[in-house]
Amino acid sequence: MIDRYPVLFLGHGSPMTAITDGPERRAWQALAQTLPRPRAILVISAHWETQDRTLLTAQEQPRTIHDFGGFPDELFQVQYPARSSPELIERIAELVGEDAITRDTSWGYYHGTWGVVRPMYPEADIPLVAMSINRSLAPEAHFALAAKLAPLRDEGVLFIASGNIIHNLRMWRTTIGTQPDWALDFRDRINAAVLANDREALIRFGPDDRGAGMAINSAEHYLPLLYTVGARLPGDEGAFFNDTVDGSISMTSVLIGDTSVLAGIAQ
Repeated sequence: MIDRYPVLFLGHGSPMTAITDGPERRAWQALAQTLPRPRAILVISAHWETQDRTLLTAQEQPRTIHDFGGFPDELFQVQYPARSSPELIERIAELVGEDAITRDTSWGYYHGTWGVVRPMYPEADIPLVAMSINRSLAPEAHFALAAKLAPLRDEGVLFIASGNIIHNLRMWRTTIGTQPDWALDFRDRINAAVLANDREALIRFGPDDRGAGMAINSAEHYLPLLYTVGARLPGDEGAFFNDTVDGSISMTSVLIGDTSVLAGIAQ
């Protein structure tokens, strides 16, 4: 066990990354092998959006949800039978307040969760809690919620946010294989804002900001990044890996904490 776990933002890309060998998946695996085994994992991802409430997977063994279409049958056969963690849920309730969360027993682990956790911990033997993105919260409130969750990092919990800083599926087929100037510019300035802990630069975009309008789009893939930055604690460093752009999707991943754990990961 380490004194403090990092908090991660993992650019998850296509669901196929979960079962296909590639540099991004290998980096996740190498990171899991570098970190000591966590007591539990908390994931917030693009693919569970709720209104007015922040939900937590509270059933004993949440189901595996295949929330996509048009992919090979092999992907639909994937199961991730990790158990939830009543202890972690109770601790979250202590940190953020009972009125701020709702225990959910109807949903499960969607691909934004198992798609990144399964390559890292394929045995599904670490308790796992998924948390929804409450779309009724203002950006500042996402930062504030993450800050309340930050003490979990000192308690053996690995906090993973999963999404994509640049994610525009409508443009992807026409931009695949290229690196548009607007995408590179947006990637570079968001990376700089993360390193500088410039939270205003991460949430304030003007109506004429073409890069933000194209990259963030409907925002569900971008909002998890705010949790990584929001859970930053004094003394934390920041670093990037898988920092690539393919058309209108980036795979940039972020580690906030002790960046030395990235030493063995190909960049």
